[in-house]
Amino acid sequence: MERPHCPNCNGEYTYEDNGMYICPECAHEWQDAPAETGSDALVVRDANGNLLADGDSVTVVKDLKVKGSSSMLKIGTKVKNIRLVEGDHNIDCKIDGFGPMKLKSEFVKKN
Repeated sequence: MERPHCPNCNGEYTYEDNGMYICPECAHEWQDAPAETGSDALVVRDANGNLLADGDSVTVVKDLKVKGSSSMLKIGTKVKNIRLVEGDHNIDCKIDGFGPMKLKSEFVKKN
């Protein structure tokens, strides 16, 4: 089996560890897209690397400033019934007390 070259430095000495590819030359880690999910499937992972799906409940892991508001989204805020979307902010949801909002998956963890 031929391993892919590093997408960061194009190094050829990559190795696989627990489903992740690692480049020993630049220490870049990435996950190759699973072949069975198809090219049109949206793969979104939380801050801990867990797969997220539509309808999941998540918890905010960091205090977040809300653009256009003087208030903040506090750590530990629970968000129910998320919807995954394409783009930089890949979670679409409604938060009690804030209303509709888009979040980045790197700032939430799955419940």
